[in-house]
Amino acid sequence: MTAADWTEIAGPADIRLVVADMDGTLLDEHSEIPSDFWPELERLQSRGVEFVPASGRQYATLRSMFAGRTPRELSYIAENGNVVVADGEVIEVHGVDVAVSRTVIDMVDAAVANGTHDVGLVLCGLNTAYVQRTDPAFVDECRKYYHALEIVPDLHAVLPSVERGDETMLKLAIFDFGDAESMAADLLGGIARDWQVVVSGAHWVDIMNHETDKRRGVEALQRHLDATPAQTAVFGDYLNDLEMLSAGEYSFAMGNAHPDLKAAAHYIAPTNVEHGVLQVLDRLIG
Repeated sequence: MTAADWTEIAGPADIRLVVADMDGTLLDEHSEIPSDFWPELERLQSRGVEFVPASGRQYATLRSMFAGRTPRELSYIAENGNVVVADGEVIEVHGVDVAVSRTVIDMVDAAVANGTHDVGLVLCGLNTAYVQRTDPAFVDECRKYYHALEIVPDLHAVLPSVERGDETMLKLAIFDFGDAESMAADLLGGIARDWQVVVSGAHWVDIMNHETDKRRGVEALQRHLDATPAQTAVFGDYLNDLEMLSAGEYSFAMGNAHPDLKAAAHYIAPTNVEHGVLQVLDRLIG
């Protein structure tokens, strides 16, 4: 399929649901929400259009980014689809088990000890995220995406709380100071046989349940809102957005998107630096 340019959209459409990735999509080159977004959001909500941030970021992080700036509570697809929130209530949660968590902790520890990869692991719990690496460069990078973050001496110590049911391990996120895609190919081939390995950014890889992706989050909200794919617009830029493009007939790869997204989308939007999501919404919603 060859994607059309967004300017080929004839005009306003019957849109009920707008789902947008954050980094590289809605956020600008400074990783900030454009100031023009807030009046756009007010217009959307006044017309009964549900705007949903869909991100690998933590629910607590996403909510803090929009807190106090929205006319009413937003719905969210967080942790790459492992947490889906509608009307302030969590409606879906997915996760990984203790066995794969333990395996990945040991694998990352070994890679760091051997000096083969400069990586750090985040255990992404429903209550908070956990890290054991403490250098400021790593922790500061994690705090961009995980505002609820706890530093522990040993990640293995978190696992008993999962076994007791006090915590749910949503996904395992590995940050690589080099190239995440090549690291995943080198380290995670065995993990990928039983778990989903998603390259979610130039430096991030997520390990998740095979039953989870952003598309399933969009579909959960479509059921909740009684919205069809024909009434859904979806925006993304990276590989963790690939599946969700199929959930909306109005699917947009950003001008700065990974080539695989451009091949899968129905339309190409302007780049995030050009505030492409807002330009397209002006055309789609009117």
